[in-house]
Amino acid sequence: MSSSTAASGRTPLTEAAPLSLCAREPRVPAERLVAEMVPPPRFDSVRFDTYVPDPNQPSQSEAVTVLSAFAAGLGAGEPAGGSGSGRRRWFARKPQPPTGPRGVYLDGGYGVGKTHLLASLWHATPAAPEEKAFGTFVELTNLVGALGFQQTVSTLGGHRLLCIDEFELDDPGDTVLVSTLLGRLVDAGVALAATSNTLPGKLGEGRFAAADFLREIQGLSSRFRPLRIDGEDYRHRGLPEAPAPYSDEQVTRAAYATEGASLDDFPGLLGHLASVHPSRYGALTDGVRAVCLTDVTAVPDQSTALRLVVLADRLYDREVPVLASGLPFDRLFSEEMLNGGYRKKYFRAISRLTALARDAKGLVTE
Repeated sequence: MSSSTAASGRTPLTEAAPLSLCAREPRVPAERLVAEMVPPPRFDSVRFDTYVPDPNQPSQSEAVTVLSAFAAGLGAGEPAGGSGSGRRRWFARKPQPPTGPRGVYLDGGYGVGKTHLLASLWHATPAAPEEKAFGTFVELTNLVGALGFQQTVSTLGGHRLLCIDEFELDDPGDTVLVSTLLGRLVDAGVALAATSNTLPGKLGEGRFAAADFLREIQGLSSRFRPLRIDGEDYRHRGLPEAPAPYSDEQVTRAAYATEGASLDDFPGLLGHLASVHPSRYGALTDGVRAVCLTDVTAVPDQSTALRLVVLADRLYDREVPVLASGLPFDRLFSEEMLNGGYRKKYFRAISRLTALARDAKGLVTE
């Protein structure tokens, strides 16, 4: 083994073929969906004291102070629904109706650290892991689909805290579903915390996303304290531009030389995603240490684009670098898509895929 190969942490080129995401058809039991409602691996070790506020953005420091106090306030008494074991007791006293806001809503642009803060809140809340839940809006809707509405209420109703990352306001049906679910959980005494992205160009227009959020969950609006978090995208703050796409040959060689890497052509992967439920995209990447894609092209339609957004989120959560040839990631989505109703999701995907492309730079030998 050459010294350069050893230093990169990659194995020599061998005849062993890399993995293929397109060859995988994962099956995920409902129990796994519940068990995985914890901060993703990327945020395992984050805490309030590891969040680095931008000194030019006082709202970031204020958010840390407010959320720390919110977490501390959740430590009093038993969790919602009963004893510390998370099981309901037949003669448990009914939780008292919350007085004042029982939830916080983090409103801000892309990459200002909202998920870091939300995960820090989960970690800081003085309760056992089984008494608090963390998931994205999509994961929460998937859980309802897997368990059914009443069973989801029963499962989460004994929790002390529910954190919802990336609360989506672009699908009226899902928004109403989750709003109804949150109402039932608040009635059971569960504290809530949620995040959503403010669109680029809207940051100077006041609490744009917060106003949308509170309007969509009218019956719950009095339960939330909105916290505005200003700042630039930390994923790219002070960092070099993401590397330009590589050649097909470079990507293929890196896939063969990297243990645990997958190799797929991009159009084929997009087609395969249509046959896998989005709730299984995390399982699709189990054990994958790098994703290598050839022939990246513009996403052809909205449905395909939304599936790609979910995959990008799961890869980012798991810190899986993405090495690609073809178009750069900032050209994946058409102008029409970036100006349409799902534009927040697409901007988030671009930001996250660009960060993962930067992480993959070391996989390629010069």
